[in-house]
Amino acid sequence: MLAPERAIGCVALDGQEARVPEGATILDACRAAGKDIPTLCQGDTLTPKNACRVCVVEVEGARTLAPACSREAEAGMEVRTDRERARHSRKVVLELLASSVNLSTTPRAAEWIKEYEAKPDRFGPDAARVDEEPRVDNDLYVRDYDKCILRYKCVDACGDQWQNTFAISVAGRGFDARIAVEHDAPLTDSACVYCGNCVEVCPTGALSFKSGFDMRAAGTWNEAEQTETTTVCAYCGVGCNLTLHVQDNEIVKVTSPHDNPVTHGNLCIKGRFGYQHVQNRD
Repeated sequence: MLAPERAIGCVALDGQEARVPEGATILDACRAAGKDIPTLCQGDTLTPKNACRVCVVEVEGARTLAPACSREAEAGMEVRTDRERARHSRKVVLELLASSVNLSTTPRAAEWIKEYEAKPDRFGPDAARVDEEPRVDNDLYVRDYDKCILRYKCVDACGDQWQNTFAISVAGRGFDARIAVEHDAPLTDSACVYCGNCVEVCPTGALSFKSGFDMRAAGTWNEAEQTETTTVCAYCGVGCNLTLHVQDNEIVKVTSPHDNPVTHGNLCIKGRFGYQHVQNRD
């Protein structure tokens, strides 16, 4: 329960009053009130980029739609989350994204496209697409830029918000903008330290674990059959929490709880990828 002295007052969400803490965003208020606002670029461990614009809402008195993920809630603010203007904007954004990239592994994308009656095919066969083959240049994770929607979460996780490796950046401008390592080199020739924290925050599957990529290609990947067990990493004394994702008695990937005060979802190469000894039966 939030302390009363930290509450900024009431925000009206579609006519319903909601109390929010100081520093909360409109998206925080919506989620606390049980309102389902779609978002792709927002992450609970990163500063919002306002990049995807799927979460836009109407704020009374404002000229433009506001991104709910970054607009701070204010006392007395009146917000409309489901009017036609906001719904139409979300629909067009989803159409533009789905017409240009592969959203097949983006969580809830198909659900939102159906909910907002988005029709990506209306742009026709000449719509510009990435159409790039996955880059498999190491044994740990795969870069599939055909699924990248340029939300910059990987850049932030690799940069000053977490890892401070700065191996990933945005290359090119305008329609030619893309995520890349320096000189667009193979990952093995870059500054990457293979922590996998970029994979952790990628919202579309453009970055994926090599194990999951191979299993999807073989048709054996099944999240419904996977169990999750949280434990403590045994490699050093930091105390990072690991969540082991297990399918058919095999660890298929490792993540970390985002609410853990030590790691906040981040791990090193040993914690995220060094689990093979656990299932070595020899």
